[in-house]
Amino acid sequence: MRKSRPLRVVLLLVSVLVLSAASGSAFAQDEGVKISTDDLLSSVVRIKTYINPDGRTVDNLGQERDGSGIVIDDDGLILTIGYLMVEAHAAEAITNDGRKIPATIVGYDHDTGFGLLKAVAPLKVRPMLFGNSKDVKVGDPVLAASFGGRDGIAPARVVSRREFAGSWEYLVDGAIYTAPAHSHWSGAALITRDGKLVGVGSLIVGDASGSGGGAGNLYIPTDLLKPILADLIANGAVGGAPKPWIGLNTQPTDQGLVVSRVTPNSPAEKAGLRKGDLITRIAGDSPKTLPDFYRKLWSLGSAGTVVPLDISRDGADQHIDVQSISRMDHLKLKSTF
Repeated sequence: MRKSRPLRVVLLLVSVLVLSAASGSAFAQDEGVKISTDDLLSSVVRIKTYINPDGRTVDNLGQERDGSGIVIDDDGLILTIGYLMVEAHAAEAITNDGRKIPATIVGYDHDTGFGLLKAVAPLKVRPMLFGNSKDVKVGDPVLAASFGGRDGIAPARVVSRREFAGSWEYLVDGAIYTAPAHSHWSGAALITRDGKLVGVGSLIVGDASGSGGGAGNLYIPTDLLKPILADLIANGAVGGAPKPWIGLNTQPTDQGLVVSRVTPNSPAEKAGLRKGDLITRIAGDSPKTLPDFYRKLWSLGSAGTVVPLDISRDGADQHIDVQSISRMDHLKLKSTF
């Protein structure tokens, strides 16, 4: 218990500083403009989505999803975390004063994890301005804000900046880790002390600092959105050749990378891979970590390339070739994407 006191004291001081900023009369914005806390938080809305019944993600994520989104322009464009809206056929945005406005599905990007919606009628809220995620440093005080106005505020501080590898063929550079954890992290806004958006809430993690410091949240840096935003708005997806996707969830162990789940109807399932298989080589290389595995997979070419895997199953070695596809082709996406 004594070892945890310094961290608790620091977090208490951070909470006081950040809440003082949030409870003040205004946040400073560009060109000396100041806006009130309530105006700033009005851009964080609640979103509800309704997923295609035959969607590939229904088993894991459910058919109805609920979280936060951030209004980022005057036309009602809403940024959120993609798993809240992927494969949705309908959605609605709910403002902090209780107004419910239907929203259309705009776009989804698996590589970053971002999703976009657009309200069909004016939301009458102030859009949140983007900050520069690259400038966010370990130790910085921040606000995590979910829907609900001031009731959705959680003061935090940045405890780590590092890459994040998800088991579902997902890798993000420079993820922002904060503590303590916000209980409503999905799609929450990560806000700097000058009221700028620098991250979108994705996960709760057990070791936010990377050194055993306890639970926190992972935010996807909004700098990753800026180069792809125009493509998402215009086409619903990012242009260019898609990465190869095979449909494996893998976990690092002392023995190596072990398959923890095989996505139904995925290339991996069709090739015969099973839960519990140990991946020993990919294209002749022995991956030590998830990032190693993903970088080698994606270096083989674009979607459609054959992925050669060597595995160990029940003590026997096997070679399996997997015909990769685009992740987007696997999903049951609405035709407006």
